[in-house]
Formats: sequence, structure tokens, C-alpha cells
Amino acid sequence: MQPSAASSAQPAAPSFDERLTAPASWWVIVALLGLSGGLVLFPLGTVPTLVGVVAAAALAAVAVSSYGSARVRVVSGSLVAGDARIPVSALGAPEVLDAEEARAWRSYKADPRAFMLMRSYVPTAVRVEVTDPADPTPYVYLSSRDPEALVSALESARAEAR
Repeated sequence: MQPSAASSAQPAAPSFDERLTAPASWWVIVALLGLSGGLVLFPLGTVPTLVGVVAAAALAAVAVSSYGSARVRVVSGSLVAGDARIPVSALGAPEVLDAEEARAWRSYKADPRAFMLMRSYVPTAVRVEVTDPADPTPYVYLSSRDPEALVSALESARAEAR
């Protein structure tokens, strides 16, 4: 049976998809910020206290949720990291960075021209050299909880693109 034109027009499933969600401890801080919002308005009465709890917790939850919504994907021959989309043909060999190497590339080895999607609560990362001569970005640094799977997906996508 031949696939229909409608099914072939659908985008390919990502070979790697990771959301860099905020850790659970940050949600405890959200609850504490909500409580502190209520305490600030406590002298004004019960209703303002409840409004303060809800408003402060909601604002903190939106901030934490948006920060933790960054995604790293390998899909349709491209690396998609946050808002950036880079074809794998413009990338060199990916390198898995353990916690110590990742910290070095986030600090004293870092190049200010590099594209970095980093989250401090994710200790490991992947570094990929950008080989496109027209692009001034020397490399891409991506925080990842599963850097080996990301490297594997990038290498598979590069092999398919050849």
C-alpha cells in the first residue's frame, strides 16, 4: 500500500525531543512566593490576603514555566534549540560534555559569539561546532539531561543528510 500525499506532507517525528523543565525545588519556591504575597497583604484582611497568594503564585509560576519551556529537538534534518533552527549540514561533529567540561564551556572556555541554550540546573551538555563559513557562530552549546541520545540523533540526522 502506497502512502497518501496527505500523510507524506506531514512533518517527520523528531528523532530527539527534550524539554528543559525547571526542577521540583523551583516549584517549592513558587509556593513560598505565593505565601509571601499573601503575608504582605495580610494586614488588609482575608480577601486581599487570598488575592495576594493567588497573584504572587501565578506570576512566579508563569516565570518558572516559561523559563523551563525551552526545547531541544532533532527533526527533519535540523537541530531546533529554543528559537534557533540549524540544518545538520551546517554542523560539525557533536561532543558530549560531562558536568566538569560543561561548566568549563559555560565559563572560562565560552566564546561570546556562540549560541548557548543553557540551564544551570542541567549539569551535562552537548557542544557542536558550526561549520557554515557564512555563520559567525563558532559552536552551539546545549544543556541536555541525555547528551548521548542528542549526539546519537545528530549523528543519525547528519548521516541521512549525506
